[in-house]
Amino acid sequence: MMSGEKKAVNVFANRNFRLVFLGALVSESGALLYSFAVGFYILQISENNAFLQGLYLALCGAALLLFTPVGGVLGDRFNKAKIMYFCDYIKGGMILLATALIMILPSQKAHIVILFILGILGNIVSGIFNPAAGAMLPNIVEPGQLQQANAYFSVKSSMESILGVVLAGVLYAVLPLNVLFLAVGACFIASGISEMLIRYDHTPSAEPVTLRLAVSDMKDGILYLKGQKAITAIIGAALFINFFFTPVTGNFIPYFIKTDLESAPSYLFDNVLKPELWSSVFSVCVGASSLIGAVMMSAGEQEEKCGLKVAKRLCVFSGVMIALAIGYWRLVASEVSLNAFLLVFGAGCLAVGFLLSFINIPLNTAIQRRVEKDKLSKIGSIISVGSQGMTPIASVLAGTALQAFGSTALLAICAAGFTITAVLLLTNRHVKSL
Repeated sequence: MMSGEKKAVNVFANRNFRLVFLGALVSESGALLYSFAVGFYILQISENNAFLQGLYLALCGAALLLFTPVGGVLGDRFNKAKIMYFCDYIKGGMILLATALIMILPSQKAHIVILFILGILGNIVSGIFNPAAGAMLPNIVEPGQLQQANAYFSVKSSMESILGVVLAGVLYAVLPLNVLFLAVGACFIASGISEMLIRYDHTPSAEPVTLRLAVSDMKDGILYLKGQKAITAIIGAALFINFFFTPVTGNFIPYFIKTDLESAPSYLFDNVLKPELWSSVFSVCVGASSLIGAVMMSAGEQEEKCGLKVAKRLCVFSGVMIALAIGYWRLVASEVSLNAFLLVFGAGCLAVGFLLSFINIPLNTAIQRRVEKDKLSKIGSIISVGSQGMTPIASVLAGTALQAFGSTALLAICAAGFTITAVLLLTNRHVKSL
């Protein structure tokens, strides 16, 4: 551990961290509940129009992608806490206003228009919010506490992925939509109140923010990354890993459930689990093992360098991907045992969740320590745009591959791409310095 990076007994002793953590817990729980409810409600009032739901998701994603760079520029020039609570107040206010309009206007077409407008505007606000929130920790937490802080946030995310979806399903089933939306709006308002109490040293920008200045700032961020060879290598690897991993979760799992599991005369626990619920089982496996890994990381010592270890763990990850591809080919495509593959895939999800904690937490910590604080928002927005920008491409190509060649070929391509990326990262000479 570097000199001057003494680790506190627990990062929750830091008042600012408690406020950020609490605000994130409340607002992200509200966002999860809202996303769950809107997805089902649009299908409900549009007679299961999957295209309409897909259009909603695409427009929301495009809005988030376009405004994330703007958030990166603003996050490095203005008080991050103020950006966070202003954004939460705006989102909470918009949701409460939309709820009132839904109650006043009975037309289902009007409800769809309201939800589309709210979704687009809400993701514009999220594009401003996310880079500031992502760069907050190094400003309020001691350098030696960053790993612990990131680990606790990973624990929070894992708990939300395990319990949040279940709670959202229960609340959606028992509460009227208006009550549900009012609760979500209240969550964002409560989060904003928590974030208003955050205090940290911030030097206001002396220059007015203009379009030319914003473009210049983003160019400076890209040039800065070019000078950080280790971080650039890690980011490049992460983008391609995301490119090859997204089709497994977004394309393969639903396709496997619809084509292999639903058509099977019987399958494991078919008296308890509907085919679609196996998707939730896989998600819970990832979330539970991620939670265990995050708890372990929160109690561990923060290492000076993690680049080489992260690269090795990614190689292990690629081994899991190869095992899943071979497992599908030998057990499902060859019609040997669908039940055995369900167990193999569940075990693979447990391994993936565990590895994600031991990859993402030290990697986020290393980037937060290495990148200058006045550039963290820009760098975070560049990373976010890159990863989100490649995801739709990966999904479209994966859908084409599934349609033309089937699941075995898709898993083989993803495993091969993932493995090549991991090996290239392992052999990169700059990674050892991170």
